[in-house]
Amino acid sequence: MAKQEKEIDLIVVGAGPAGLAAAIYGGRAKLDMIVLEEKIIGGQVRNSYTIENYPGFEKISGSELADIFQKQVESLGVTIDEFDLIENVELYEDKKIVETESYIYKPKSVIIATGASPKKIPVLNESKYQGKGVHYCAVCDGAIYEGKKIGVVGGGNSALEEAIFLTKFAEKVFIIRRHDYFNGEKSLIDEVLNHPKIEVLFNEDLVDLKGENFLDEVVIKNKNTGKLSNLKLDAVFGYIGTEPKTNGFDKYLKVNDYGYIITNEDMETNIDGVYAVGDVREKKYRQITTAVSDGTIALLNAEKYIVQKER
Repeated sequence: MAKQEKEIDLIVVGAGPAGLAAAIYGGRAKLDMIVLEEKIIGGQVRNSYTIENYPGFEKISGSELADIFQKQVESLGVTIDEFDLIENVELYEDKKIVETESYIYKPKSVIIATGASPKKIPVLNESKYQGKGVHYCAVCDGAIYEGKKIGVVGGGNSALEEAIFLTKFAEKVFIIRRHDYFNGEKSLIDEVLNHPKIEVLFNEDLVDLKGENFLDEVVIKNKNTGKLSNLKLDAVFGYIGTEPKTNGFDKYLKVNDYGYIITNEDMETNIDGVYAVGDVREKKYRQITTAVSDGTIALLNAEKYIVQKER
Protein backbone atom coordinates (compact mmCIF):
# COMPACT_ATOMS: atom_id res chain seq x y z
CA MET A 1 0.00 0.00 0.00
CA ALA A 2 1.41 3.38 -1.08
CA LYS A 3 2.28 5.84 1.65
CA GLN A 4 0.24 8.98 1.95
CA GLU A 5 2.00 12.15 0.77
CA LYS A 6 1.71 15.31 2.83
CA GLU A 7 2.68 18.80 1.71
CA ILE A 8 3.44 20.96 4.73
CA ASP A 9 5.29 24.14 5.63
CA LEU A 10 7.95 22.75 7.90
CA ILE A 11 9.45 19.60 9.37
CA VAL A 12 11.60 19.75 12.49
CA VAL A 13 13.66 16.60 12.81
CA GLY A 14 14.50 15.99 16.45
CA ALA A 15 12.71 16.85 19.69
CA GLY A 16 15.53 17.97 21.93
CA PRO A 17 15.70 21.55 23.29
CA ALA A 18 16.69 23.02 19.90
CA GLY A 19 13.91 21.28 17.99
CA LEU A 20 11.31 21.99 20.65
CA ALA A 21 12.26 25.68 20.81
CA ALA A 22 11.79 25.86 17.03
CA ALA A 23 8.44 24.11 17.43
CA ILE A 24 7.25 26.62 20.04
CA TYR A 25 7.99 29.53 17.70
CA GLY A 26 6.54 27.61 14.77
CA GLY A 27 3.35 26.92 16.67
CA ARG A 28 2.97 30.57 17.58
CA ALA A 29 3.50 31.48 13.90
CA LYS A 30 0.66 29.08 12.97
CA LEU A 31 2.84 27.12 10.56
CA ASP A 32 1.60 23.81 9.19
CA MET A 33 4.37 21.71 10.72
CA ILE A 34 5.35 18.51 12.45
CA VAL A 35 8.19 17.43 14.74
CA LEU A 36 9.68 14.00 14.05
CA GLU A 37 11.48 12.21 16.89
CA GLU A 38 12.88 8.72 16.45
CA LYS A 39 13.38 8.11 20.16
CA ILE A 40 12.24 9.94 23.29
CA ILE A 41 11.10 13.57 23.41
CA GLY A 42 13.64 15.75 25.17
CA GLY A 43 16.86 14.34 23.73
CA GLN A 44 19.92 14.10 25.97
CA VAL A 45 18.41 16.64 28.37
CA ARG A 46 16.04 13.96 29.62
CA ASN A 47 19.06 11.98 30.84
CA SER A 48 20.35 14.84 33.02
CA TYR A 49 19.73 14.24 36.72
CA THR A 50 19.97 17.90 37.73
CA ILE A 51 20.10 21.11 35.67
CA GLU A 52 21.20 24.25 37.52
CA ASN A 53 22.10 26.61 34.66
CA TYR A 54 18.84 27.05 32.76
CA PRO A 55 17.26 30.48 33.33
CA GLY A 56 14.03 30.45 35.28
CA PHE A 57 14.86 27.33 37.29
CA GLU A 58 17.27 27.34 40.21
CA LYS A 59 17.33 23.54 39.98
CA ILE A 60 15.29 21.15 37.85
CA SER A 61 15.69 17.59 36.60
CA GLY A 62 16.19 16.96 32.91
CA SER A 63 13.02 14.91 32.65
CA GLU A 64 10.96 17.69 34.27
CA LEU A 65 12.37 20.32 31.90
CA ALA A 66 11.74 18.08 28.88
CA ASP A 67 8.14 17.56 30.02
CA ILE A 68 7.63 21.33 30.28
CA PHE A 69 9.03 21.83 26.77
CA GLN A 70 6.77 19.09 25.38
CA LYS A 71 3.65 20.41 27.10
CA GLN A 72 4.28 23.91 25.75
CA VAL A 73 4.77 22.64 22.19
CA GLU A 74 1.63 20.51 22.25
CA SER A 75 -0.42 23.32 23.80
CA LEU A 76 0.28 25.31 20.62
CA GLY A 77 -1.22 22.58 18.46
CA VAL A 78 2.08 21.24 17.10
CA THR A 79 2.20 17.48 16.55
CA ILE A 80 5.23 15.56 17.79
CA ASP A 81 5.43 12.24 15.96
CA GLU A 82 7.45 9.96 18.22
CA PHE A 83 9.14 6.74 17.06
CA ASP A 84 8.29 7.26 13.35
CA LEU A 85 11.70 6.51 11.85
CA ILE A 86 13.01 8.37 8.83
CA GLU A 87 13.69 6.01 5.93
CA ASN A 88 14.77 8.42 3.21
CA VAL A 89 15.70 12.07 2.77
CA GLU A 90 16.09 14.23 -0.33
CA LEU A 91 17.20 17.83 0.05
CA TYR A 92 17.45 20.18 -2.91
CA GLU A 93 16.93 23.88 -3.48
CA ASP A 94 13.59 23.30 -5.21
CA LYS A 95 12.45 20.03 -3.60
CA LYS A 96 12.61 18.55 -0.13
CA ILE A 97 11.33 15.10 0.81
CA VAL A 98 11.39 13.39 4.20
CA GLU A 99 10.02 9.85 4.09
CA THR A 100 9.16 8.05 7.33
CA GLU A 101 7.75 4.59 7.99
CA SER A 102 4.26 6.09 7.74
CA TYR A 103 4.29 9.09 5.38
CA ILE A 104 6.11 10.90 2.59
CA TYR A 105 6.40 14.54 3.62
CA LYS A 106 7.07 17.33 1.15
CA PRO A 107 7.95 20.34 3.30
CA LYS A 108 8.90 23.81 2.14
CA SER A 109 11.57 23.96 4.84
CA VAL A 110 13.44 21.57 7.14
CA ILE A 111 15.12 22.19 10.49
CA ILE A 112 17.55 19.45 11.50
CA ALA A 113 17.82 19.08 15.27
CA THR A 114 18.91 15.46 15.54
CA GLY A 115 21.58 16.11 18.16
CA ALA A 116 24.53 13.87 18.93
CA SER A 117 25.08 10.51 20.59
CA PRO A 118 27.81 9.50 23.09
CA LYS A 119 31.10 8.30 21.65
CA LYS A 120 31.86 4.69 22.46
CA ILE A 121 34.72 3.90 24.79
CA PRO A 122 37.60 3.12 22.37
CA VAL A 123 38.43 -0.38 23.58
CA LEU A 124 38.29 -3.37 21.22
CA ASN A 125 35.93 -5.47 23.33
CA GLU A 126 33.60 -2.59 24.29
CA SER A 127 30.63 -4.14 22.46
CA LYS A 128 30.94 -7.38 24.46
CA TYR A 129 30.07 -5.54 27.67
CA GLN A 130 27.46 -3.07 26.43
CA GLY A 131 24.62 -3.27 28.92
CA LYS A 132 26.71 -5.73 30.92
CA GLY A 133 28.94 -3.23 32.67
CA VAL A 134 29.52 -0.62 29.96
CA HIS A 135 27.00 2.21 29.86
CA TYR A 136 26.57 5.77 28.61
CA CYS A 137 23.64 7.05 30.69
CA ALA A 138 23.98 7.23 34.47
CA VAL A 139 20.37 8.30 34.99
CA CYS A 140 19.20 5.29 32.96
CA ASP A 141 21.45 2.61 34.42
CA GLY A 142 23.16 3.90 37.56
CA ALA A 143 20.66 2.42 40.01
CA ILE A 144 21.61 -1.09 38.85
CA TYR A 145 24.92 -0.70 40.66
CA GLU A 146 23.77 -0.03 44.21
CA GLY A 147 26.73 -0.56 46.56
CA LYS A 148 29.11 -1.34 43.70
CA LYS A 149 32.35 0.18 42.40
CA ILE A 150 31.88 2.28 39.27
CA GLY A 151 34.28 3.93 36.84
CA VAL A 152 33.59 7.09 34.85
CA VAL A 153 35.70 7.80 31.78
CA GLY A 154 36.04 11.45 30.77
CA GLY A 155 36.92 14.90 32.02
CA GLY A 156 34.26 17.38 30.92
CA ASN A 157 31.10 18.63 32.60
CA SER A 158 29.13 15.51 31.66
CA ALA A 159 31.67 13.17 33.25
CA LEU A 160 31.84 15.28 36.40
CA GLU A 161 28.06 15.62 36.75
CA GLU A 162 27.45 11.91 36.21
CA ALA A 163 30.21 10.90 38.61
CA ILE A 164 28.54 12.99 41.31
CA PHE A 165 25.16 11.49 40.45
CA LEU A 166 26.51 7.94 40.61
CA THR A 167 27.66 8.46 44.21
CA LYS A 168 23.96 8.15 45.13
CA PHE A 169 24.27 4.43 44.39
CA ALA A 170 27.92 3.42 44.28
CA GLU A 171 30.18 2.39 47.12
CA LYS A 172 32.93 4.26 45.27
CA VAL A 173 33.34 6.09 41.97
CA PHE A 174 36.66 6.24 40.12
CA ILE A 175 37.10 8.92 37.44
CA ILE A 176 39.54 7.66 34.83
CA ARG A 177 41.04 10.78 33.25
CA ARG A 178 43.71 10.59 30.55
CA HIS A 179 45.03 14.09 31.33
CA ASP A 180 46.09 15.81 34.57
CA TYR A 181 43.25 18.33 34.45
CA PHE A 182 39.49 18.60 33.91
CA ASN A 183 37.66 20.68 31.28
CA GLY A 184 34.57 21.31 33.39
CA GLU A 185 33.14 24.13 35.45
CA LYS A 186 35.13 25.03 38.55
CA SER A 187 32.20 24.40 40.90
CA LEU A 188 31.84 20.84 39.55
CA ILE A 189 35.59 20.21 39.71
CA ASP A 190 35.70 21.36 43.32
CA GLU A 191 32.75 19.14 44.23
CA VAL A 192 34.36 16.12 42.59
CA LEU A 193 37.78 16.65 44.15
CA ASN A 194 36.25 17.02 47.61
CA HIS A 195 33.69 14.22 47.41
CA PRO A 196 34.44 11.39 49.86
CA LYS A 197 33.13 8.71 47.47
CA ILE A 198 35.09 9.86 44.39
CA GLU A 199 38.70 9.05 43.55
CA VAL A 200 40.27 10.69 40.50
CA LEU A 201 42.87 8.75 38.51
CA PHE A 202 44.70 11.41 36.52
CA ASN A 203 46.93 10.55 33.53
CA GLU A 204 45.32 7.13 33.15
CA ASP A 205 43.89 5.60 29.97
CA LEU A 206 41.32 2.81 29.94
CA VAL A 207 42.88 0.17 27.67
CA ASP A 208 41.02 -3.09 28.34
CA LEU A 209 37.86 -4.56 29.83
CA LYS A 210 37.70 -7.96 31.52
CA GLY A 211 35.05 -10.34 32.77
CA GLU A 212 33.50 -13.66 31.72
CA ASN A 213 29.95 -12.55 30.95
CA PHE A 214 29.80 -9.23 32.80
CA LEU A 215 32.46 -6.62 33.42
CA ASP A 216 34.36 -7.14 36.66
CA GLU A 217 37.75 -5.57 35.97
CA VAL A 218 39.42 -2.91 33.80
CA VAL A 219 43.01 -2.32 32.78
CA ILE A 220 44.37 1.22 32.89
CA LYS A 221 47.65 2.55 31.53
CA ASN A 222 49.56 5.48 32.98
CA LYS A 223 50.35 7.95 30.20
CA ASN A 224 53.58 9.11 31.82
CA THR A 225 55.12 5.81 32.90
CA GLY A 226 53.37 3.29 30.63
CA LYS A 227 52.58 1.15 33.69
CA LEU A 228 49.54 -1.13 33.41
CA SER A 229 47.25 -1.59 36.41
CA ASN A 230 44.15 -3.69 37.04
CA LEU A 231 41.17 -2.10 38.75
CA LYS A 232 38.16 -4.04 40.04
CA LEU A 233 35.00 -2.34 38.75
CA ASP A 234 31.42 -3.50 38.32
CA ALA A 235 30.62 -0.89 35.68
CA VAL A 236 32.10 1.83 33.50
CA PHE A 237 30.21 4.86 32.23
CA GLY A 238 31.67 6.66 29.23
CA TYR A 239 31.56 10.44 28.74
CA ILE A 240 34.28 11.16 26.20
CA GLY A 241 32.34 13.35 23.80
CA THR A 242 29.64 12.94 21.20
CA GLU A 243 29.14 12.14 17.53
CA PRO A 244 26.57 13.99 15.40
CA LYS A 245 23.48 12.10 14.25
CA THR A 246 23.16 13.26 10.65
CA ASN A 247 20.85 10.39 9.59
CA GLY A 248 21.74 10.65 5.89
CA PHE A 249 21.45 14.43 5.81
CA ASP A 250 25.21 14.60 5.28
CA LYS A 251 24.68 13.27 1.76
CA TYR A 252 23.34 16.71 0.87
CA LEU A 253 24.77 19.06 3.49
CA LYS A 254 28.30 20.27 4.08
CA VAL A 255 29.86 18.88 7.25
CA ASN A 256 33.18 19.46 8.98
CA ASP A 257 35.92 16.88 9.54
CA TYR A 258 34.06 15.54 12.58
CA GLY A 259 30.72 15.15 10.79
CA TYR A 260 28.95 18.17 12.29
CA ILE A 261 26.76 20.16 9.89
CA ILE A 262 28.22 23.51 8.88
CA THR A 263 25.91 26.52 9.21
CA ASN A 264 26.20 30.29 9.41
CA GLU A 265 24.97 32.32 12.37
CA ASP A 266 21.46 32.24 10.92
CA MET A 267 21.56 28.41 11.15
CA GLU A 268 21.44 28.21 7.34
CA THR A 269 23.11 25.24 5.65
CA ASN A 270 24.37 25.14 2.07
CA ILE A 271 20.82 24.39 0.85
CA ASP A 272 18.21 27.15 0.93
CA GLY A 273 15.39 26.39 3.35
CA VAL A 274 17.37 23.79 5.30
CA TYR A 275 18.66 24.68 8.76
CA ALA A 276 20.69 22.81 11.39
CA VAL A 277 20.49 23.55 15.12
CA GLY A 278 21.80 22.30 18.44
CA ASP A 279 24.40 19.60 18.93
CA VAL A 280 24.27 18.36 15.33
CA ARG A 281 25.80 21.56 13.97
CA GLU A 282 29.37 22.83 14.12
CA LYS A 283 29.61 25.15 17.13
CA LYS A 284 31.86 26.06 20.04
CA TYR A 285 29.47 25.78 22.98
CA ARG A 286 26.95 22.98 23.51
CA GLN A 287 24.52 23.97 26.24
CA ILE A 288 20.74 23.80 26.62
CA THR A 289 20.58 27.58 26.38
CA THR A 290 22.59 27.70 23.15
CA ALA A 291 20.46 24.92 21.66
CA VAL A 292 17.28 26.84 22.43
CA SER A 293 18.83 29.94 20.84
CA ASP A 294 19.70 27.95 17.70
CA GLY A 295 16.14 26.67 17.40
CA THR A 296 14.69 30.15 17.78
CA ILE A 297 16.97 31.67 15.14
CA ALA A 298 16.35 28.84 12.68
CA LEU A 299 12.57 29.06 12.98
CA LEU A 300 12.48 32.83 12.53
CA ASN A 301 14.54 32.46 9.35
CA ALA A 302 12.54 29.45 8.16
CA GLU A 303 9.31 31.39 8.59
CA LYS A 304 10.64 34.18 6.36
CA TYR A 305 11.76 31.60 3.79
CA ILE A 306 8.32 29.92 3.78
CA VAL A 307 6.51 33.23 3.33
CA GLN A 308 8.75 34.08 0.38
CA LYS A 309 8.08 30.67 -1.19
CA GLU A 310 4.33 31.30 -1.00
CA ARG A 311 4.49 34.61 -2.86
